[in-house]
Amino acid sequence: MLRDELKPADMMLINKYFLNKDNDNLLNLLQNKDAVIKVEGKLLREEILNTVTKVREDLPINDKKIPPYFEEYIRRWLSYDNPHEGGRIWEDMLASLYMDYGMEVKNRLMSGWFELNLNIGNVLAAIYARKYDLQIAKYIVGNNSVAKLIRENSKSRDFGISQELEYFDTLLRIAEEPDIYDREKKIDKFRWDWLEENTVFDYFNVEYIFAYLCKLQILERWVSLNAEEGEKVFRKLINDLKNETKLPEGF
Repeated sequence: MLRDELKPADMMLINKYFLNKDNDNLLNLLQNKDAVIKVEGKLLREEILNTVTKVREDLPINDKKIPPYFEEYIRRWLSYDNPHEGGRIWEDMLASLYMDYGMEVKNRLMSGWFELNLNIGNVLAAIYARKYDLQIAKYIVGNNSVAKLIRENSKSRDFGISQELEYFDTLLRIAEEPDIYDREKKIDKFRWDWLEENTVFDYFNVEYIFAYLCKLQILERWVSLNAEEGEKVFRKLINDLKNETKLPEGF
């Protein structure tokens, strides 16, 4: 529906969002070249597998459809003796590279969303790496100011970012939640609230659509974990769209 209705320039921006489906397909195909892939992705199975082959053989990737972070991720994967043992770390690494890439988007909401998620991933990774006495810098991805400060101040209590990152204390409190399920819900609630706060004055523009897609992604995740709770939140979202959307005067 979006492809039929949006202007080409807006659709190009939205396509950045759908790359997260291609991320899943890349990870699945690296684990098993015969894996079933998600049809929502922009890239075909053959295009992803061909990219893996080119990286393995150290050949240039000339396909503009392939996002540049794919090559970096595949090289990291291939450099490990047994990457299949990495588990969630590989998922987090790919997500972080994707967020780093997304920060280059020429749209204030989208670039802000990507940076938010990159920061969340890096701060939590630093906190847990310290907790389990791991090398913090090894788990930090990206090159924004927060990532650089964490690497440079890994021994500091606040990683040198409490003044740089206004929501550092919030993430610190979330990280202290002992129940993993509740912790994940709080992280997604934080993301959801950020979207709400940053689209207060957006009315049916590309930013509004992007935020809606991001919220649906959050709901999609929780519906799979708890169908009843996901249905409740979904109905609330629909009601909000019907009853609480305030249009500017003269719209």
